[in-house]
Amino acid sequence: RLIAWQVGSEISYNEIGKKLGMSKNTVEKYLDLLSKVFILYKLEGFSRNLRKEIVKSSKWYFYDNGIRNAIIANLQDFNLRNDIGVLWENYILSERKKYQLNNGIIVNNYFWRTYNGQEIDWIEERDGNLFAYEIKWNKTAKIPSAWKNAYPNSVFNVINKDNYLNWF
Repeated sequence: RLIAWQVGSEISYNEIGKKLGMSKNTVEKYLDLLSKVFILYKLEGFSRNLRKEIVKSSKWYFYDNGIRNAIIANLQDFNLRNDIGVLWENYILSERKKYQLNNGIIVNNYFWRTYNGQEIDWIEERDGNLFAYEIKWNKTAKIPSAWKNAYPNSVFNVINKDNYLNWF
């Protein structure tokens, strides 16, 4: 349940372990098991500049929003939810991951965040190139200046409810 409430956020194994009364290592083993049975998947931080970028944390997502919704006991209609952004991000990223797997796309997936709070939801490293994607339900987004300066040859796109079908 703690992971379900923190979808799309960085996870602290120590914090979860303390709340559950178990060690950090036990938490990691349980999450590893849940990833092996395709309930959850892990997204690690991307960095080529360790001084400014965060890489020690990871984010966890559900392959299926229905499982997440059942765990938190919220099966309300999508339009009545106060967590639309989290649901949307989880849905889009899990579908992208499935698309990559089903089409044999060899890729490394990450999220990106700096210590001063600039972030990008999804980074794909494939064929020697970087592709950055920000996932938004209603909004547009600008490329973070730190990303633009550090990776000027990368591609940046915003995925939203109007263009997401082109991404799969």
